[in-house]
Amino acid sequence: MKVAAIQHDIVWEDRDTTLAHLDPLVAAAAVGGARLVVLAEMFAVGFSMSTSLIAEPVDGPTTRWLVDTATAHGLWICGSLPELAPGASRPTNQLVLAGPDGCVQRYAKIHPFSYSGEEKHYAAGASPLTVSIEGVRTSLSICYDLRFADGYWAQAASTDLFVVVANWPASRRHHWRSLLVARAIENQAYVVGVNRVGVSGGPAPLDYGGDSSIIDPLGEVLASAASIETVLTAEVDAAVVAGVRSEFPFMADRVRP
Repeated sequence: MKVAAIQHDIVWEDRDTTLAHLDPLVAAAAVGGARLVVLAEMFAVGFSMSTSLIAEPVDGPTTRWLVDTATAHGLWICGSLPELAPGASRPTNQLVLAGPDGCVQRYAKIHPFSYSGEEKHYAAGASPLTVSIEGVRTSLSICYDLRFADGYWAQAASTDLFVVVANWPASRRHHWRSLLVARAIENQAYVVGVNRVGVSGGPAPLDYGGDSSIIDPLGEVLASAASIETVLTAEVDAAVVAGVRSEFPFMADRVRP
């Protein structure tokens, strides 16, 4: 399965402009044969705490864009967005995956980023999610989740590909790059890490350096980018994961979480 990681800029708190900007990037990935397209965390509005301004209802406009894009191009696409469920007091940072048949599946970020006060504005999710995408068992995660290896360990046996979407600041880019490779090596799985580029808005703007990567089950980087908008592609294969785990049965020797 060909995966496309779209490393893109985000127009701060401006959903419509950002989605229009993403349309040709996704179309290019589709023409290139991508079956799964991965966008950044909070891909339409940026990592904003202004939830009263940006939060959307379930199946709101950004989710509808994902569904329309998936069905128009006949592929899978995912990215996170601020979603407010009926009756909830706070939205979740929700990673929405739309399929070519219009199906939608959701993973809510389990670890809000307390360093920036995300937990004051967004409720934490409680359940991991693994989806079979064209025979590739794919587990979804968001940004700060990457620092918590136990969650990946718990999913590893039933995962061929970990997807990590992020708004990870350039000031900690070494952590981002190192942790992506670590999650691939220790779990003997592919990892697709998609980070934004550009500068955020808000009272304390941050620089984002990208460094998106697609990494194989032995920790080799198949594709990577620095700080420009670009589309990375690589093939992921569940049979390769099975082969690596058979040849190097390391996971059988560790204590299960």
